Amino acid sequence: GVKVLELAHIVAGPAAGLILADMGADVVKIEPPDALEPQRIGTARVGQFFFFNRNKRSLVLDLKKDEGREVFFKLAEGTDVVVDNMGPGTMERLGIGYEQVSPHNPRIIYCSVKGFLSGPYSKRPFLDELAQMMSGLAYMTGPPGQPLRAGSSVIDIGGGMFGVMGILTALYQRERTGEGALVRGALFETTAFFMGQHMAYSALTEGPIPPMPARVSAWSVYRVFAASDHPVFVGIISDKHWRAFCDAFERPGWLDDPRLETNNSRIDQRDWLLPEIEKLMAGLTRAQVIERCERAGVPVAPIATPEDLFDDPHLRRSEGLVETELLPGQRADMPRIPVQMDGHDFGLRLDPPVVGEHTDEILRLLGYPDDAIEALARDGIVVRGER
Repeated sequence: GVKVLELAHIVAGPAAGLILADMGADVVKIEPPDALEPQRIGTARVGQFFFFNRNKRSLVLDLKKDEGREVFFKLAEGTDVVVDNMGPGTMERLGIGYEQVSPHNPRIIYCSVKGFLSGPYSKRPFLDELAQMMSGLAYMTGPPGQPLRAGSSVIDIGGGMFGVMGILTALYQRERTGEGALVRGALFETTAFFMGQHMAYSALTEGPIPPMPARVSAWSVYRVFAASDHPVFVGIISDKHWRAFCDAFERPGWLDDPRLETNNSRIDQRDWLLPEIEKLMAGLTRAQVIERCERAGVPVAPIATPEDLFDDPHLRRSEGLVETELLPGQRADMPRIPVQMDGHDFGLRLDPPVVGEHTDEILRLLGYPDDAIEALARDGIVVRGER
C-alpha cells in the first residue's frame, strides 16, 4: 500500500527504489523527456538499468515546465514517499524539493540520497568511486600504493540501502505522529560507516594500518590456493577446523605435529606449512577441495566470476534469482533482494519499464481525461511509450 515517486538515476536512488518496489511498494519512476538521449547516461536502457528498475512503472514528465510540476504535485498528494539522488540543489531549482512538496502533503516522506550529509562538503557533486577514494576504502582494498575501488557499486547501493532504512523508520514514526519527514542518505558517510572497523583498529594501533592485501592474517590458513583446475579460498579459523582439515585431506602427520597444535603455533610455521598445503591443493580439483572442506565443516569458497552466479546451485535451489526482461525477447536471471519473509514473495511483478510505458495509466488514475492527456503529450509535458 505504500506509494513511491522515484526521481533518480544511475545507481543509488534506483537501488533504494528497487528495494521498496521488490518489497511491494508501488514505485512510479519519473523520467525526463530526453531519458534516452546520449547525454542522459544514468537513464539509458543498458545493463545495470534492467537490474535496478524492475517492479517499477515509468512516467515521463517535463518538470521544467509549470504543467509538468502541476502533474507532479497532484501525484505527491497521494504519495507516501519521494526518493531522489539528483545533484545538490537540483530538486529545489525545479521547485519540487521537500520544502515545496510538503505543503501539498504534510505526511510525505522525502528521501534524498546525495554525496554528503549536511556539512562543508554538502554542495559537492560526488560519485561512488570518489567516495571509496576519499574515505580510505580504496586504500584498504588495493595493494600498498595502489588504491583500488571495489568491483561493484557498493557505496551507491549501500547509500540506497541506508536511505531505505531511513524511509522505513520515518514510515513507522508517521504511524504515531501523522507527520512526514525529510530523510537524508549520503555516499561519503556510508563509506565512512563501512570504514568504522578499520578506524577502531587504527585508534588502538600506533602508525597507519596497512591495506588488506598487505596484512598478515590472524588465522594461520586463510587465503587463495590454486587447485589443479581453478583457484579456491580456504579459511581455517579454529583448531577444530584444523583437525577436521587434516582428517579430510589425510594428513595425520600434521595432526600429530606439536608445532601445529594451535593457531598461533601454526602461524609460526607458515613458511613451510603453506607451501606444503599449496602442493596438496595442486593435486586436487577445485570440486574435490570443496567437497572435502564441506564434509569437514571447513570454510571454503570457489573464486567465481559474475557469469558463474547464473548457474550457482544454491541460488538456483533457493530461488535467489528471478527471470527479468532485459531487451525485447531477451530475458536473464537477476538476483532478488537478499531478504526472505514468511508469507511474502519479493519477486518480479513488473519487468523494467519502457520509457513512458505507464504514462497514460498513471494520468488516468489521477483523473486526467483522455483529451487532457493528449494535450499534455502534444505539448511535450509527458511522453508515452509502449512495450
